[in-house]
Amino acid sequence: MKTTALLVIDLQNEYLASGKLALSGIEQVASNAQKIIDQARQQGVHVIHVQHVATADSAIFVPDSAGIDFQDPVKPKAGEAVVVKQQINAFLNTSLKETLDRHQVSDLVVIGATSHMCIDAVVRAAADFSYKVTVIHDACATLDLQFNGIQVPAAQVHATMMAAFEFAYAQVMSTQDFLSQL
Repeated sequence: MKTTALLVIDLQNEYLASGKLALSGIEQVASNAQKIIDQARQQGVHVIHVQHVATADSAIFVPDSAGIDFQDPVKPKAGEAVVVKQQINAFLNTSLKETLDRHQVSDLVVIGATSHMCIDAVVRAAADFSYKVTVIHDACATLDLQFNGIQVPAAQVHATMMAAFEFAYAQVMSTQDFLSQL
């Protein structure tokens, strides 16, 4: 029997325009995430929130700061698991794997931030653990990057990550397509 869990990765205030690391299109991503979370709750799907809390000397996700709080539209409800992490990969040194195993999860749906870091790490690790992974591309966000003097717009960073997932790690779909299948 397949059991599905929804992983909501790092949808925290730090990524809003008012935060220290504003993401491109985060408001629309949070709106899509809210729709997915609401539907998952109605369907009885396990909703697991991942929260990045860095060390006190970090510049972002500082403990006890407003930046680590979940964004209003996607706050956890009572009884939903919250996995706190200090690393990019939500499986590393956290209770995520044990939480999934306890609920006998076989399929993961992944939404959140950022496409090129925390989403990437959790998707690849989940695939390595043999979970069937689905990424909802328009419920994930990232930002512009720079490498070797080359500016890479967020849309290209995001598209590259989604193409890599679809190539070998996950099914990638839109919010609308996902909701129509639930």
